[in-house]
Amino acid sequence: MLYKRRISLSMLLLASCTIFSLFFSACAGVSTGSGSAPDLHTPGTLTVGSDTNLPPQTFANPTGEGFVGFDIDLITAIAKRMGLKTDIVTTGFDLLLDKLNAKNVDVVISAMSITPQRQQQVDFVPYFKSGQSLLVRKGNPKHIKSPNDLCGLNVGVQSGSLEQNYLAGADQTCKVNKKPDIQLSIGDQTDVVQSLMAGHLDATYQDSPITIYYQSQNPTALDIGGSIINVVPEGIAIRKGDTAMFTALQTAFNQLKADGTYHQLLAKWDLESGDITVTG
Repeated sequence: MLYKRRISLSMLLLASCTIFSLFFSACAGVSTGSGSAPDLHTPGTLTVGSDTNLPPQTFANPTGEGFVGFDIDLITAIAKRMGLKTDIVTTGFDLLLDKLNAKNVDVVISAMSITPQRQQQVDFVPYFKSGQSLLVRKGNPKHIKSPNDLCGLNVGVQSGSLEQNYLAGADQTCKVNKKPDIQLSIGDQTDVVQSLMAGHLDATYQDSPITIYYQSQNPTALDIGGSIINVVPEGIAIRKGDTAMFTALQTAFNQLKADGTYHQLLAKWDLESGDITVTG
């Protein structure tokens, strides 16, 4: 009888250890469907790099608590699907990919356009599309309708942005046409818009959602110059070759599209025009 009781106790202990082991393994990482789990900077948390100065996609909460915006809501929903919390790490836009590749953050979401140059550095999960547009002072005193009108003018642009590179090319066109140079003022988005409102700049050039947001917040001071151009997809950046993270993010995003969450967030921030699922 004593022998049987010892066998039963041993089997019970073995079963308990097996269950605990299975539970621990399930909680240790996020399943991607391929048997692997993303390697996280902090266990249980998706550490996210973002330039939190790009409304309406990512910006400081006016209440002073954390960050808000479409990008913040989306990555938080994705992380929740992955069984993770989020930690938003504020980083200057031009340093985001360096921080990602140095493993200081797990992913980057920051209204980042997908370009061939960036695709050489990182992989992307496309989640949005936007164009570029000009913000000008009320009444558009310089009659600015497109980047072709910027020769000889003072123009602000976000440091490290696609628009900065585009304006460098536009400036070369000015030179070829023997027109005055574009005088670029490079800084963070809030600073260049404030300089525009103060009369120090003639225009700023940025992603179209940012243009629309600032104009809507300052309708008596700002106008939109011309139409939206150069529409491209934006993506969540992931370290090159990080298959586990890519698969986990793409799977979670696909689920958010399927259950309607993605479209609800677009509507919340009045960004339906950026719906990545709509062609054309």
